[in-house]
Amino acid sequence: MSHTPHELADDFPEYADAITELKSKDAHFSRLMDEYHDVNRAVHRAETKLEPIDDLAEDELRKTRMALKDELYKMLRAAAEA
Repeated sequence: MSHTPHELADDFPEYADAITELKSKDAHFSRLMDEYHDVNRAVHRAETKLEPIDDLAEDELRKTRMALKDELYKMLRAAAEA
């Protein structure tokens, strides 16, 4: 388990199987998930001052993370309903 907050499997435990399946079968989902994790880690490093950035840049990273998370969640819900 990661110590980085906002990991998808931690935030959506009910979709753990769908996350694994979509990551292996859907290239678009996999790419978005990789991008989400990269941005999430950057936010975490900024928040913990490991790699400090200015407030505006940190806010933009958070917005990007939320947009990616929303898109991934939509895909997970659609897969669960199928």
